[in-house]
Amino acid sequence: MRKIFILFLLIAIGQFALAQKMPAEKIKTLVDTITANKAFNGVILIAENNKPVYEKAIGFRTYADKKLLKQTDIFELASVSKQFCALVIMQLKENGLLQYDDLVEKYLDIPYKGIRIRNLLTHTSGLPDYQQIMDLNWDKSKVANNNDIIAYLNKYHPPRLFAPGEKYTYSNTGYVLLASIAEKASGRDFIEYCNTEIFQKLGMKHTAIRTLEEKAAVKNFAIGHIYADEVRGYVRADSFPSSNYTIWLGNRKGPGRISSTAHDLLKWDLAIREYQLVSKETMQDAYTPMKLNDGTFSFYGFGLELVFKNKDLHLVWHNGDNPGYKTLIMRDLTYNRTLIILTNNDAIEMNAVIGACAKIIDKE
Repeated sequence: MRKIFILFLLIAIGQFALAQKMPAEKIKTLVDTITANKAFNGVILIAENNKPVYEKAIGFRTYADKKLLKQTDIFELASVSKQFCALVIMQLKENGLLQYDDLVEKYLDIPYKGIRIRNLLTHTSGLPDYQQIMDLNWDKSKVANNNDIIAYLNKYHPPRLFAPGEKYTYSNTGYVLLASIAEKASGRDFIEYCNTEIFQKLGMKHTAIRTLEEKAAVKNFAIGHIYADEVRGYVRADSFPSSNYTIWLGNRKGPGRISSTAHDLLKWDLAIREYQLVSKETMQDAYTPMKLNDGTFSFYGFGLELVFKNKDLHLVWHNGDNPGYKTLIMRDLTYNRTLIILTNNDAIEMNAVIGACAKIIDKE
């Protein structure tokens, strides 16, 4: 699924980046058309020079009571969270508390040797999928955290997929380890660190790493939904067995779990562009392709997909996909534009909306 999404997105972002102007009315007309069937459900924000050009909330916060979404509603970000985890590591490196080429075993007891922090950041570690081993062996009446995940990797020791640096394979396991390394290197809880050093500093008042109970207490939290054939409509994603892992892995840190609003993400985008959290030199590390063992390159930096044009970095982006949620943040470095899409249903129209936004802003 992720490969299909990336192929689609690469076609769309080629058009996203070429535009010379941002025609708000044309964007509105096209997005209204593509979402007219009411299948798309979410918030769209398009900005230029960090000023919103188009923003709209479409559909329902909760389907059961038909409560309408608002632009200020909070969504689960899923893997869009990874760029925040990477930023924590980058800050710790700037502060001299770790180095990208440190071995993971310097900080954590894991059965896989020779993996460097840089491999974790760029998904070139060869680590196995932690979720699979937890799904097979974890007592799901309990809620697992990072220490539990690391303990089970040691206990069951599933084989590594490949040697570190051999190739790119997307790895949630790597980002679990990054959050735990951050805690070891800083001596601080990962959630406290993110709250203090990122969210509070940037005024991201609606952004947090929330427990299930904390999410339930937030009145404007957009509940994730999945289409159910038997009722011919959308129902809460947490009523499906496929969502259960978000409960019994509900205390993990690193690869996901941040929830936020579109406008908070715009603050984050500005902070990255203006180097408010790390220096320009450190940010360049995140924007550098990973050189693999055979001398070829992988175009995933530190928590970000990288798209080059004429040897210049053109776009950085990341998507997220959790049961009931699909999310995207795309940063155009050439024209200083941002596309943010947050949805709380599994509608396939997500791809169509991305394509529509990309096409319209490619025109005068």
